Amino acid sequence: MVIREQFQKQMEELNRDIIELAHKTENALGRALDALYNQDIELAQAVIKDDKKIDQDEMAINNETILLIAKQQPVATDLRRLIIALRIVTDIERMGDNAKNIAKSTIHLGDECNITVPPELKTMRNITLEMLQTAIRAFQYEDISVAQKLAELDDQVDKIYKHVVTTLLNETATKPDHIQYIMQIAFSARYIERFADHITNIGESILFLVKGENYNLNY
Repeated sequence: MVIREQFQKQMEELNRDIIELAHKTENALGRALDALYNQDIELAQAVIKDDKKIDQDEMAINNETILLIAKQQPVATDLRRLIIALRIVTDIERMGDNAKNIAKSTIHLGDECNITVPPELKTMRNITLEMLQTAIRAFQYEDISVAQKLAELDDQVDKIYKHVVTTLLNETATKPDHIQYIMQIAFSARYIERFADHITNIGESILFLVKGENYNLNY
């Protein structure tokens, strides 16, 4: 009984670590977009630097999870929960990478004048952060009804992304001298879209954890 209670306590600590890591990527995406809109190179550099901490935390959680599997030798549901934890932290780390890449685009653009970032990217960010809060809630409570809401939100992000890219492609014909700007903004929109995709992956992992079946929320 004591061993079981200890295992449950370790699982709770693991879940808290995962949620904390998710909040770090939430902060990273918000700051990366602020840097892009304000052409704030210093903030962009800080986002890139902080991503190393996200990478380190992911590695620590992975090691912690593998150690739990080795020491406790869990079976059935507990083992599935630990394997899902490994999957989720991988997606969270990649979300951090996408925020870092937006910061890199900001640095590529530099402090050029007359750069206007489309407002749609802010809308994409806001929906994506709503998705992340939804995923965190679904993970905390293992609530599949909450996890299933991610698909509709992801569709909204995809729709805006396609509109942004189409608009930017049209600009290449009329503003060929702005190609660097157009490329970096298109990349940034793509990174937000990919960030959202990784959140839907987390939703799928939660659905698998609870139902024991594979689901595809990216359709």
